[in-house]
Amino acid sequence: MEIAVKYLGRVDYEPTWRAMQAFTAARGDATPDELWVLEHPPVFTLGQAGRREHLLQASDIPVIAIDRGGQITYHGPGQVVVYVLVDLKRRGYGVKELVSRLEQAVIELLAQSGVAAGRKAGAPGVYVEGAKIAALGLRIKAGRSYHGLALNVDMDLAPFALINPCGYPGMAVTQARDLGIAESADEIGNRLAALLARKLAA
Repeated sequence: MEIAVKYLGRVDYEPTWRAMQAFTAARGDATPDELWVLEHPPVFTLGQAGRREHLLQASDIPVIAIDRGGQITYHGPGQVVVYVLVDLKRRGYGVKELVSRLEQAVIELLAQSGVAAGRKAGAPGVYVEGAKIAALGLRIKAGRSYHGLALNVDMDLAPFALINPCGYPGMAVTQARDLGIAESADEIGNRLAALLARKLAA
């Protein structure tokens, strides 16, 4: 079964999160899987196990406690976010395989532009020379996923200095633009969505 890709543009975090919850709650066995490709205005999100001490400094950026796994992260303009609304039971693989496929899509996307990226044991996401370029956070409910991944493309990285990214003090972050990739967030979002749709449907 193919995966529908929807491009939502720049949308506020909370209504989009609520829409993911509603989609997941309402879907049936025949509901097609979807990828939502978008950007968010500046926001910190705090996962279910998230500890507020990982927010190191108060700012005017809102902090929203949400229902994905993981700690605190930052979303902002110039970052490609892909929400992954997939029926894992129907696809026949579990959350570890989903995470692996998400990471692999980002690794292959960057490789297409000559950037060598990889994984870090015990720390989901994608890294380039130890610096995090993509963060993952998921929620699985009744065998169906929501939330997804965020890839730093061409953004203001300064807000990451206000947090311990994903709960790791001092973790470096990077982005495609600083690695010599000149494509816009929209262009990279299109390529990433196409790669993900293939990887998740395989």
